[in-house]
Amino acid sequence: MKQNWNVEELIELCKKSDRRAQEQLFRHFYGKMLAVCMRYIQDRDSAQEVLQEGFIKVFDNIKGYDSKGSFEGWVRRIMANCAIDAIRKVRKDTHLSDNVNDFKYIPDEDEGEDWDITTLKAEVAMEAIQNLSPAYRTVFNLYVMEDYTHKEIAEALGISEGTSKSNLAKAKMNLQNYLKQKFIHIAS
Repeated sequence: MKQNWNVEELIELCKKSDRRAQEQLFRHFYGKMLAVCMRYIQDRDSAQEVLQEGFIKVFDNIKGYDSKGSFEGWVRRIMANCAIDAIRKVRKDTHLSDNVNDFKYIPDEDEGEDWDITTLKAEVAMEAIQNLSPAYRTVFNLYVMEDYTHKEIAEALGISEGTSKSNLAKAKMNLQNYLKQKFIHIAS
């Protein structure tokens, strides 16, 4: 099989159920889509399970992709929906708390070291998002990262629009507090 396929060629081959093309497409998007899943699911193993389920859905439904929008955006939306499904499964077993006390600041072991702020920004932002409670993290990611409306979030998660708005506001507040603590500690 040719090694330098472009994404459009891979999509067309995947529509014909070509397993090698599916593997290449999987490898091409693996890192980006794992990052999407990790925004919703804190545990890496669980995020990888969501990723696998997401790619199964991508390949099952790729014939329906009409090339009108971004393929990466289409895949990203599937991954976000799979993450929501996983959260719903967990929610049946445990209650997703909206308690502001669920946000905990956990200092890193090596916080005392001098860090280069420019390299740290993305890492700290991702860490801050991961430290949000599941309810806040999910709403924040859907609204900010995936461009869902509060109405779409409410429908997807089975909550009210008001709860979605409240969770977003609390998520932003918690992120702001976390980042203030983190950067004050780094600067000192």
